[in-house]
Amino acid sequence: MRFKLLLVFLLLQVSLCAQDIYPSHWWTGMKNNKLQLMIRSDKDIAVDKLIVRSSSPQVKVLKVHRLQNRHYIFVDLEIAKNAKPQKLTFSFGGIIRSEWSSVDFELKARSSGNGKSRIQGVTAKDLVYLIMPDRFSNGDPTNDFYTDMRDQGHDRNNPFDRHGGDLQGVENHLDYLHDLGVTAVWMTPVVENDMARTMEGGTSRATYHGYAFTNQYQIDKRLGGNNAYHSLISAAHKKGMKIIQDAVYNHLGKDHFLIRDLPDSSWLNRWPSYTNTSYKDQPLVDPYASTIDYKTALDGWFTPFLADINQRNPFVSNFLIQHAIWATEEFGIDGWRVDTYFYSDPVFLNKVNEALYREFPKVTVFGEAWVQSVTNSAYFCENNIAVPFKHNSQGVTDFPLYFATNDLLNQNYGWNEGANKFYQVLAQDVLYKNPMRNCIFLDNHDLDRFYSVIGEDFSKYKMAINLLLTQRGIPQLYYGSEILMKNFKNPTDAEVRRDFPGGWPGDAVNKFTAAGRTAQENEAFGYIKALANFRKTATAIGSGKLMQYLPKDGVYTYFRYDKNQTVMVISHTGGQPFRPDWNYLSERTNGFTRLRNVITGDVIPITGFEIKPKESFVFELLK
Repeated sequence: MRFKLLLVFLLLQVSLCAQDIYPSHWWTGMKNNKLQLMIRSDKDIAVDKLIVRSSSPQVKVLKVHRLQNRHYIFVDLEIAKNAKPQKLTFSFGGIIRSEWSSVDFELKARSSGNGKSRIQGVTAKDLVYLIMPDRFSNGDPTNDFYTDMRDQGHDRNNPFDRHGGDLQGVENHLDYLHDLGVTAVWMTPVVENDMARTMEGGTSRATYHGYAFTNQYQIDKRLGGNNAYHSLISAAHKKGMKIIQDAVYNHLGKDHFLIRDLPDSSWLNRWPSYTNTSYKDQPLVDPYASTIDYKTALDGWFTPFLADINQRNPFVSNFLIQHAIWATEEFGIDGWRVDTYFYSDPVFLNKVNEALYREFPKVTVFGEAWVQSVTNSAYFCENNIAVPFKHNSQGVTDFPLYFATNDLLNQNYGWNEGANKFYQVLAQDVLYKNPMRNCIFLDNHDLDRFYSVIGEDFSKYKMAINLLLTQRGIPQLYYGSEILMKNFKNPTDAEVRRDFPGGWPGDAVNKFTAAGRTAQENEAFGYIKALANFRKTATAIGSGKLMQYLPKDGVYTYFRYDKNQTVMVISHTGGQPFRPDWNYLSERTNGFTRLRNVITGDVIPITGFEIKPKESFVFELLK
């Protein structure tokens, strides 16, 4: 009888494709043994009855939910703590047998390498390299475009088209990155962006940047798809390198299946008429903020073609949280950078972070908090501020320190300007619970390239690299900075997202090789390489303490130190040669007699050392 019943199911089922169940699969042994499946079809799903078939009774259906749109059902499951890996079949339908459907689902065993060979987290010991895959290297030209996708554009001469860079291109150059001293790779989103082109500023544009998701469970096939992502991460881990994934919780691309076919009207933050976010973080922190300013900042749409989703809806929340867990376990992601962090519902943000921490104790999460003040920056992560709501992100992208770095490099020295501004921003680290978890940077895909910002001044370049690779926090280098790539965001962001020369077959030059770089580009590459590889074993930088001294005559000095090592960083932003007062610095220099330049290896006596304007040095102190 059981065989006959199963045969009837098989003969009469209306099959759903594998991508019509989300998550596509799951794992046994999760700390949270509850799971909510979303089953989707292009027609109404009959669900008067639901049967789960499995090899063992270790999966229990707790509840089945219907929303306004009958194309969806949501199934709450409880997975026994002792459940074994197994395959399940969900059969469901109505009174009429022809209405019955079925979909398969698999429970897999969790990876044994979690926290060891994978999902290790990212720390201040690492150097993060930020890549926009479409603009880095084309490792597989066969995936440049697909006729079944909404945007089939592919033109390297058009800054707003896709250029063909992919995950295979990144994998092909892992040795290049490893040689440079990179230990972690963060890529702008690799998730499917099957978006039609948008009109921005009167120009037709592709979502080559990756921030307009259309299906979280698929890696964009123009980047190589899920298999290529698996391959890249596996290859990176074998080289001792980590992977950071870029998350977007705040919005979905307008062509996401959840937007084109809404499960119900409450999935979006809706307004009587289109309302853009104010892009202002202050109302989210301000104790005197009006309700409308708070709501506009949080629930306003980022752009008209990026739908703002309602994370207060429990089904939305579950969908996003489960994907974060799924992607971490599936691919072995070591950390998450969360885009547009403060635009998302704060309660939801804490939920998704806590869910990740529970399943993956070593995973790293830092949010993009594009703010001006240290107070507001600290507010959006673990902090020491007496505020009613406490965020649990481990760190943020440290924009206040970014702005202060630019001031140090470009402003004349003054009471509150230049090097003093940098000192003052760091002096507010008391607001962060652990500022070492902040991601620090000189530029990224949304900012003017820093070599242009400093006027292509190579002395300032070395000073900037010294600051980036020795300060507290997790340093992030934007692709191409090591070869002096430059440009301003004029007229658009595309100018700071140009292709890496040599990443495409037939490129006139290949700057992945020393032979393809100019003498100064090789000097820049070598400078970063020397300092980046030094910091791999420099315990004073990776986990040591920081002590800074008030700038004098434009000279800014700080020390990174622990019981085994002392590193001194000194930078001159003033106008006259300067001899350090070693008595003034004696708290950190007593007992040391020599300075070893970590770039050149040269050793000089402490006494008699003089620094000239625009010079900057990283010294290891020797007895």
